[in-house]
Amino acid sequence: MAEDAELQIVDIRDPASFETAHIPGAVRLGNDNLADYLRDADMDKPLVVCCYHGISSQSAAEYLQHQGFDEVYSLDGGFAAWPRD
Repeated sequence: MAEDAELQIVDIRDPASFETAHIPGAVRLGNDNLADYLRDADMDKPLVVCCYHGISSQSAAEYLQHQGFDEVYSLDGGFAAWPRD
């Protein structure tokens, strides 16, 4: 994602699902890269968490907020609700 982007998006779905399709600019976030992401992320920029249907992302968003992000949102309806061309 571009350094000057006003919004960060993380996708917590499995790697295969992310590889098949994801929101443009999203970064896949999982246990394998969580520590690196937390170290490098801009905690001051709003963060949107995306999962399959908007359920798991709620817990992940809460966790990330406790890690220091100022604004964290769960994508309502998840990737399934994201409009695609």
